[in-house]
Amino acid sequence: MPAQLIDGKKIAAELKEEITGIVRRHCADGKRPPGLAVILIGEDPASTIYVKNKREACVQVGVLSFYHHLPDTIEEKKLIDLINSLNKDNNVDGILLQLPLPKHIDAEKVLECIDPGKDVDGFHAYNLGRLAQRRPLLRPCTPQGVILLLNHIGQSYKGKHAVVVGASNIVGRPMALELLIAGATVTICHRFTTDLAYFVKQADILVSAIGKPGIIRGEWIKEGATVIDIGITRLADGTLTGDVEFAAAKERAAWITPVPGGVGPMTVAVLLKNTLIAAKIID
Repeated sequence: MPAQLIDGKKIAAELKEEITGIVRRHCADGKRPPGLAVILIGEDPASTIYVKNKREACVQVGVLSFYHHLPDTIEEKKLIDLINSLNKDNNVDGILLQLPLPKHIDAEKVLECIDPGKDVDGFHAYNLGRLAQRRPLLRPCTPQGVILLLNHIGQSYKGKHAVVVGASNIVGRPMALELLIAGATVTICHRFTTDLAYFVKQADILVSAIGKPGIIRGEWIKEGATVIDIGITRLADGTLTGDVEFAAAKERAAWITPVPGGVGPMTVAVLLKNTLIAAKIID
């Protein structure tokens, strides 16, 4: 039978509804609403859309959004000065710096300037280190969103072989750490992997986060596997597609995420959840 779809939109909506209730009860007690500062640099179309979606989500759940749109010519020092001021602002619980940054700005250096307690993207070395030690605080949004999707379908981890395709600090590496914490045996594939098909064929749980359309062939998918496609690319005709050959993979997998409508909505929902954790409204 064809794979069942994992509806990220529905699951994310349920999480946002839960967050809305928590924020309403919090504010009903006379406490200030949680605040998220969003920094966008330049006019990149994709980044502009992502930020717009995140700000709209804040409004939906009652989180205050403090928007800082800066020119792509901004000096690195001025950006760091802004972050330092947000670190000290008691009305700001979380700071989101939309990536990618202009080439003249050292992204790693700037991200390190964000207070780890306000690092709602989970990109700071402190938070990634906590995750590596199995003592997570603020977790990277997309990997945590994937775990929530997997938990929703009752995915088992112990004794399962999880294969992560992609080793970025933002998705691939923390995704592998999340799966390790869950109890899976994890393999990470990357640009130096010589036989990608060999590893993909072994995956009980496959997570791909490359951003190359169709790099994962449908016939590689193990029968009954769970397939999570994080990659998303806009084709010349304007349509969006993932890393996995969806039609063929769907005939072999037990569960699969669509693109769009799978992992993407969960990333935003977890960002809101992280904002509440940063505000110490929830654990």
